[in-house]
Amino acid sequence: MIKKFNGKEPKIHPTAFVSEFAYLIGDIEIGSNSSIWPGVILRADSGKIIIGENTNIQDNSIVHGDEDVFIGNGVTMGHMVMCHATRVGDNVMLANASVINDGVNVGNNCLIGASSTVVPNMVIPDYSFVLGTPARIKSQISDKHLDMVKKNALSYVRRTKIYKKHGDFE
Repeated sequence: MIKKFNGKEPKIHPTAFVSEFAYLIGDIEIGSNSSIWPGVILRADSGKIIIGENTNIQDNSIVHGDEDVFIGNGVTMGHMVMCHATRVGDNVMLANASVINDGVNVGNNCLIGASSTVVPNMVIPDYSFVLGTPARIKSQISDKHLDMVKKNALSYVRRTKIYKKHGDFE
């Protein structure tokens, strides 16, 4: 469902895929080849949500913030992620069931581990590998994990094209 809020409605790039079972409301921009999967809620009623290119937000994740939210290019937001971050940089994976609290700034090329809880206003530098509850920077991301992050995002770009081409999704 795609809804207006305060006179603003989501702007979805023609190459992006949005499941008919997602809920998008308000001032949202979704970039090319990005995908929004079933059960996702993008609620831009307090600020704008900008989602870059080649980004996928997987089933049952929520994006909302008390201010503008920027999600970069090549981001994978796994299943059941709760994202209230102010910024998520490029080539980032927020793994399944992670919680990213208000005001968080995630740098580029990062991996936030599954079920991790990032505390409010945490600044995560570029190339960080973050785990735990509360989340802590464990190390720099390995080349192996960074490659996984990038490959995962590209696999969803391919899936997006298949969904756009086959099926009645428009």
